Amino acid sequence: MAISEPDSVRNKPESIKLFFAQYGINTDSVQNPDLFAQVYFWQGTRYQYAGHSRKGIDCSGFVAEMYRTSYCIALTGGSKDLYGQVDTVGRADLREGDILFFKIRKGQVSHVGIYLGNNKFAHASVHSGVVISDLDEAYYKKYYFTAGRIKVPKLIE
Repeated sequence: MAISEPDSVRNKPESIKLFFAQYGINTDSVQNPDLFAQVYFWQGTRYQYAGHSRKGIDCSGFVAEMYRTSYCIALTGGSKDLYGQVDTVGRADLREGDILFFKIRKGQVSHVGIYLGNNKFAHASVHSGVVISDLDEAYYKKYYFTAGRIKVPKLIE
């Protein structure tokens, strides 16, 4: 299932720039503009457990979709599975595109997001759908576990 942003989004760099400026992110200095275009495109999509489409998506599906469309890397599985596919990095070493892991339920990795910079990350929230949040928000600060970078990416051919 190939989903990518319509030409109308791809051709709106100023809208994307203004959108991310609200979060203190200057898109002129990002490493992968496609990631930010995809986050912009998916923003507001409702949460749906095990969802993988614009009709509804869950957190691991969202991260997998961002990697597929922005980095041409195939990721599979839920948040715990994604954790097994990364080399962990410290919070002080976060880079754009790193996967963030949260232990929300039963002390297990149960939520993921993708780091954007300036302490912000994109994720599919159960209550709000695809949103951008801050790692210093009390809720995410409480449940943050670690971050990681893909060990050996499986490239999409």
